[in-house]
Amino acid sequence: MAEEFGFFGDWSERYQYLIDLGRKLPAFPEEWKTEEHRLLGCQSMVWIVPEGNAQSLRFHAISDSAIVSGLIFLALRVYSGRSAQEILDTEPSYIQDIGLARHLSPTRSNGVAAMLAFIRETAQAQLQRDPS
Repeated sequence: MAEEFGFFGDWSERYQYLIDLGRKLPAFPEEWKTEEHRLLGCQSMVWIVPEGNAQSLRFHAISDSAIVSGLIFLALRVYSGRSAQEILDTEPSYIQDIGLARHLSPTRSNGVAAMLAFIRETAQAQLQRDPS
């Protein structure tokens, strides 16, 4: 991922790439856009729906913000489709690797942290339910 973002010369190009990535998110059903699935801690509206079990967890998510949708795309690329244990063992180093941490506003950083915490908490809950 660092090489992918390193291709771009400046952060305006990288932000545009994030927006483009966000457009690649799969369709998110309108009926999932409920308070139950809303991720708190984000300034933008973000909805996230987990599915699966400890062996394979998938996450579906969307935001009303183009840049946040790109951040969601990156998180899902790293974590969706993995086992709960893999999720817990995988640190979000991509945020540092691509230099994102230095270029996010405090509110966006809080939103990313809330999303990553939700993904990890979901994985932990699945492991407690089904430790095999």
